[in-house]
Amino acid sequence: MTEPTPYSTPQPQQPYGAQPAGPKTNVLAIIALIGGFVIPLAGIIVGFIALNQIKTSGEGGRGLAIGGIVVGFVVGALTILLVAFSVIIPLMLVGSYGGYNY
Repeated sequence: MTEPTPYSTPQPQQPYGAQPAGPKTNVLAIIALIGGFVIPLAGIIVGFIALNQIKTSGEGGRGLAIGGIVVGFVVGALTILLVAFSVIIPLMLVGSYGGYNY
């Protein structure tokens, strides 16, 4: 057996194989995340349905489904607060203006 010289050509090596595909992402989990921003109640409902499907089928996307639920609750709560304050604050201002002056 001879020692390889520094100028010898390298031996050919096997190319890397393709990475195995991961688990398929649940479509409802993706819809839940998008729906959480657009229609919060839909994001919450679809997120819980997606979690149930992921648990039974073993698909990926659990984080997306949980994200859709959380975003749905947060956006929904902010929407309720916005509507409440847009009604309550003007009523408070009108009420503090005073009574009827005839």
